Amino acid sequence: MAGWTHHTGRAVHLPLANVDTDQLIPARFMSVPRSEGYGSYLMHDLRRDAAGNLTPAFPLNRATDASVLIAGRNFGSGSSREAAVYALVDAGFRAVFAPSFGDIFASNAVNNGLLPAVLDAQGLTAVQEALTQQADCVVDLEACQLSIGAVRVPFVLEESWREKLVNGWDDIDLTLHHAPQISDYRARRAAQIWVWPKAGS
Repeated sequence: MAGWTHHTGRAVHLPLANVDTDQLIPARFMSVPRSEGYGSYLMHDLRRDAAGNLTPAFPLNRATDASVLIAGRNFGSGSSREAAVYALVDAGFRAVFAPSFGDIFASNAVNNGLLPAVLDAQGLTAVQEALTQQADCVVDLEACQLSIGAVRVPFVLEESWREKLVNGWDDIDLTLHHAPQISDYRARRAAQIWVWPKAGS
């Protein structure tokens, strides 16, 4: 997974709250091999009418080149399925901005290079107003700032998550980054106790 610090793309506003992981990718599509990609299943049922036809008014159907999603509160709630993140990433999204996220979804997002950034009420309003005039945007992980035209809005992101996204790390990579400290701790502990596991055990 490649790390990143800046992303320039198109933003799309999805004015819905409580979009859960089953809406992000319905369970019936999760048997598809990951290698085939999940992008075409993103919000499959939300994007279609009762007959299965794409609804022209649905935001993601109008903005097929979008890579930044502006969503409502509690985005990614529900089950822990990582496929919900796969669907967003495979559809070309690099960042999702919302007032709040499902905890497991947000963690899965970071581990797959997708930014789950929290906007406060004032920031969300400013972004929504800017999107009526300008859809181009820049995401700056170093400054934790979203820019849409002349509008600059800060966002909230845990420092450890920012570090993982910038470096392209998952949880294992983050742990290995601290390998020297872990080795030092093991050496100090081994000197303090009389029984210690053999290397590799």
